[in-house]
Amino acid sequence: MKIVLAGDGFVTVEVLRRGLEAAGVVEAGIGYSSGVPNSPIHEVDILTLRSAWPDEPYKDFSGVHEALGDEDELIEALQGAEICFSHTFPFSEKVFAACPDLTLVTICRGGPVNVDLEAATRHGVSVSFTPGRNATATAEHSVAMIMAAARNIAQRDAELRTGQWRSDYYNYTAVGPEISGSTVGVCGYGAVGSRVATILDAMGAHVLVYDPWIDPMRLGSDMEYVEELDELLSRAHILTLHMRYSKDTAGMIGEREISLLPQDAILVNCARGGLLDYEAVADALDSGKLFAAAFDCLPAEPLPSKHRLFSTPNVTMTPHLAGASKQAAELAAQIGGRDIAAYLSGKPLMHCANPQVREKK
Repeated sequence: MKIVLAGDGFVTVEVLRRGLEAAGVVEAGIGYSSGVPNSPIHEVDILTLRSAWPDEPYKDFSGVHEALGDEDELIEALQGAEICFSHTFPFSEKVFAACPDLTLVTICRGGPVNVDLEAATRHGVSVSFTPGRNATATAEHSVAMIMAAARNIAQRDAELRTGQWRSDYYNYTAVGPEISGSTVGVCGYGAVGSRVATILDAMGAHVLVYDPWIDPMRLGSDMEYVEELDELLSRAHILTLHMRYSKDTAGMIGEREISLLPQDAILVNCARGGLLDYEAVADALDSGKLFAAAFDCLPAEPLPSKHRLFSTPNVTMTPHLAGASKQAAELAAQIGGRDIAAYLSGKPLMHCANPQVREKK
């Protein structure tokens, strides 16, 4: 059995290997013997390769997005391989067509965006992924961004470094709110949003939740479920977005929605850039409608150096790294490793993006 570990600078080859060890696919320190119970294989031959991500930015390939790595190098490595365990390499029609032995691709991401699922399905390749891998990291970063926006921490730090000491920020009209006692609107109550809501609830906020795809009974006892987005917007002094991006949520917060927020509200997006009209946000910050905003997801990535957001007041930004933590990389490899172990044992994949492939076999 040949398995290719296609790592990068975040989910490294070593991290992928530890994920296989934790799942019992290979045994630690003694070569590549399989430890999968009742597995029909006795030895695992591992080949490794690495992409330059994140030192180089993502690219779009034919049929796949947010990927990096050389297709020809990947094809060469996959000759004779049945399984590939990866993070960011591009799995395009070209790759699947050139790798007839490939039967499983496991991607260490919340969704297999760097895989052409239609091509994988046509070629009989199962695709699994690792939902929730960075939920804790993203939730913690989101809360940090809410707090940074409420206190304008990044702006005050930048001023202090230029020699400015401005005690006038103590003026009542200049200070931001405390989390405790504030009404916070959480849009999206999935793996990330539910964690954010729990943290803010523990900090003493009154948490409103809008998510038409969940059972309201899942909410914490002190949280309030709101059926209509407009109602949440009209009440939320702090709005934090955690919806998945889809045709139903694209552009869900625009000029009209921002106008419904209370005066001096705070808006935070650590989900997907496509959820938000950033021009409308910039207008609301320039006019004083919004007190502050914070973004980990941006309208273009990387953001052009002359983009309006760089000159808009009270904006805190980070370069789409909310999910970056050591634990997130390790957890992704562990979740993926468990699916590879299940596959080798003939069991159903826990997180399969195209289950119809195995149903036909």
